[in-house]
Amino acid sequence: MWTDGLGNEVTLDDPGSLQALDDFVMGFIASEARAVNVLAAAGKDTAPLVQAYAAAVHMFAETGDAPSNARPFLDRALANMARGTAREQRFVRAVQAWVEGDIPKAVSLHEEQVREHPRDLASLKLGHYHLFNRGDSPGMLRMVLPASRAAADVPYFHGMLAFAHEQCHELDQAETAARRAISMQGKEPWAHHALAHVMLTQGRNEEGHAFMQDVSGTWTGLNSFMLTHNWWHQALFAIELGRHEEALGLYDRRVWGVAKDYSQDQINAVSLLARLELAGVDVGARWDDVADHLVARETDHVLPFLDMQYLYGLARAGRPHADALMRGIEDRAGRTPAHARAAWQDVCVPAARGLLAHARGDYLRAATELGKAMPRLPEIGGSHAQRDLFARVQRDALRRSGAVI
Repeated sequence: MWTDGLGNEVTLDDPGSLQALDDFVMGFIASEARAVNVLAAAGKDTAPLVQAYAAAVHMFAETGDAPSNARPFLDRALANMARGTAREQRFVRAVQAWVEGDIPKAVSLHEEQVREHPRDLASLKLGHYHLFNRGDSPGMLRMVLPASRAAADVPYFHGMLAFAHEQCHELDQAETAARRAISMQGKEPWAHHALAHVMLTQGRNEEGHAFMQDVSGTWTGLNSFMLTHNWWHQALFAIELGRHEEALGLYDRRVWGVAKDYSQDQINAVSLLARLELAGVDVGARWDDVADHLVARETDHVLPFLDMQYLYGLARAGRPHADALMRGIEDRAGRTPAHARAAWQDVCVPAARGLLAHARGDYLRAATELGKAMPRLPEIGGSHAQRDLFARVQRDALRRSGAVI
């Protein structure tokens, strides 16, 4: 029996697949691009965990066709599942639940996994992904704590712990965990990210800007989301410090252009352009380039948090696709599974209407519709820093509509 880099037993057809499997495990928790290397191994190794990891890679694309792209790998994992360990079988079932849209079941399986196998940090990280997208910050902290003793030697565990604390507004604990992670492994971009959240929330903008600049040299080999998102945070510090030209330069050089077809890179771009405009910056024709890549998102409707930002970007670029996307959001809200229905119907729909109105200059409607959604905004997912965009848009709408002098 082989083991992955964290000591978890793994089942393989070919020992040559171990490196690719480990690339997924360690690459995923380290936010590194090498996680996708498991796809090559999945072409020749039918071991259930190899196939399940490959299915997960496809699901992370966050596109409407991601489940169908993941399905062949999932089917092979299920067909060979009896060969796997109990840990591997549970992970396969969790990915199956994800592909089938049963996120509560997936979360339950990941919670069970961390209790039974607290060093399965790939499972923990994936569970965090689902909880984050549901806005369940207490759930993130609840899931990570059982691994505290068994995974204490892994810096990436402390990065996950730090972000869970931060999302629960436990900022001192978050900073302690993030700094512990960084002391163990200087290149720990998720811990850098968590600490940036803490500093931004506390208004430590000069310190945060200097910190992110100092650690940015370690951001090598990362996946496009982690790379662009950490630079996005640096741009937020620049905006808060009034360094608008710097923030615009970071958008051009660091935030937009790494993987323009990827959902997370797209929402980083939309959010940063919107924040720059709200700060009074003329962004020129930059919305057009983003919108050229957002038109493919018109029928995705994977997560409400994503759809809302796609919509705003399309509307700011004056694309008619925004109207089609708005209709699609309303339709999705009417046919979504029960566990996600409130987030779509009661939060996403009014918020999306408000964002569309703001982008088109109808500020009174924007303020009114966003006001309906704001009290329950965490239900759509995203971080405090990311959702702050919507609060800023609403405040701008209130001022422009005359509702606030």
